[in-house]
Amino acid sequence: MATEAKYSIVREVGRGSYGVVYEAIVNQTRSKVAVKRMHCNVPENVELALQEFWALQSIQRQHENVIQLEECILQNGQVFQPISHRYRKSDSHLLLIETCLKGRRCMDPKSACFLWFVMEFCDGGNMNEYLLSRSPDAQLNNSFMRQLSSAVAFLHRNQIVHRDLKSDNILISHKRGTPIVKVADFGLSKVCQGKGNVNQHRFSSACGSNFYMAPEVWEGHYTAKADIFALGIIFWAMVERITFRDGDTEKELLGTYICQGKELIPLGEALLENPNMKLQIPLKNKKSMPDDLCKLLHDMLAFNPKERLDAFQLEVRIRQISYGKKRQRSVS
Repeated sequence: MATEAKYSIVREVGRGSYGVVYEAIVNQTRSKVAVKRMHCNVPENVELALQEFWALQSIQRQHENVIQLEECILQNGQVFQPISHRYRKSDSHLLLIETCLKGRRCMDPKSACFLWFVMEFCDGGNMNEYLLSRSPDAQLNNSFMRQLSSAVAFLHRNQIVHRDLKSDNILISHKRGTPIVKVADFGLSKVCQGKGNVNQHRFSSACGSNFYMAPEVWEGHYTAKADIFALGIIFWAMVERITFRDGDTEKELLGTYICQGKELIPLGEALLENPNMKLQIPLKNKKSMPDDLCKLLHDMLAFNPKERLDAFQLEVRIRQISYGKKRQRSVS
């Protein structure tokens, strides 16, 4: 990729509206990395690239369940310039890069201007594919719920609101045979300014994926608690294997919804239309879910954000539920 051939592209592993992800090799160490290329040819793409960049750069210490950025490289034509490294960064230099990307480089849509994100490689694909290829497993589900709750609490402590949590944006890595989840894809994230409670910051631009959006996101007035609603959708769908088929990609995706005839309505949208609607949790099988998990999901999916758990409360509550825990044999 760079003139010094620091990395060698192996294969394409994913493609979306705003970027392409490759598996690559670090030539010096032969270790695997993931490389995400985002084309900075129009302002919208630049904004997404920069939001991901600033979110991952703002994390001062790493969390096991958040994707790790190794470095970011700016490509301008045939010139490749490292602009960040997890051990070395200059905010003034990064602001200069941002100004440059938002200004001069966007004036010429034909220019070969890209940001390359070099990140840790996850060998298990995304969480959606991983779970749907396996039989339901309560202990695995419990582990994933704990890891994701810890990751989102970590992000919120670092003033980062993800705003696009869904099973497709959660990757799986294997360490010593144990699956580890990694929250990824920060293109829609926001880094909140200041050191106050992240839940005090308010957002107005509705964004995310329809089936995971909280009611207040549909209205365009929301806080970091929208991330908790999205997690609630993921947890519920994961436990009961509730899926829908994406209209654009035809992929089967984990997600919860409301049926209106033959139409599937996102849960957040349905709650916005009927705030008094009682959620039927569990939806499929009472035996699949203990009462304390049902209560937790209700508290994560509350219509009123003030009644919804925040990330820090969730991190505590998730460790108290009985679901998926090994039963200890009583000693007679």
